[in-house]
Amino acid sequence: MPARRSATDGAIRLAIALLIAWVLTGCAGRELATRDEAGALSIDRALILAEARRSLGIPYRYGGTGERGLDCSGLVQRAYARAGIRVPRTTRAQFEALPRVAEARPGDLLFFATAGGRRPSHVGIYLGDGEMIHAPGRGRHVTTTALALDYWQERFLGAAAPAP
Repeated sequence: MPARRSATDGAIRLAIALLIAWVLTGCAGRELATRDEAGALSIDRALILAEARRSLGIPYRYGGTGERGLDCSGLVQRAYARAGIRVPRTTRAQFEALPRVAEARPGDLLFFATAGGRRPSHVGIYLGDGEMIHAPGRGRHVTTTALALDYWQERFLGAAAPAP
């Protein structure tokens, strides 16, 4: 009888270990990978980044798309319009409609789940050198932030490249 209990205990331990590995794998997000190529920006990307930088300091305003206030997807829509590229208005629509890339280049969009769950609720524009520009939320202004922060790494959903 003791041998049977050992085999059962071993099977239970294996099942628990596999369950834990499966759960932990599900918690892991996509890796936030970037690629900076000095001097390799298209004119479209240069225009997008210039407009995004011009937006620094504009206050956050939910639904905002102009000088009086911007939300994160409004910033994206405004910067891309400067390059003549139409993108959907909301973060979720942008995430669903735009072509995904494995590595973000300057001017690409970075999507995050900041409201809990796995749905896109925030978007920023990759600037290069491990930074993005974004409209972070109520009471704040369009700013840059380091992507190396655990906060962004843990919430990253993917990148998209609407610009050539």
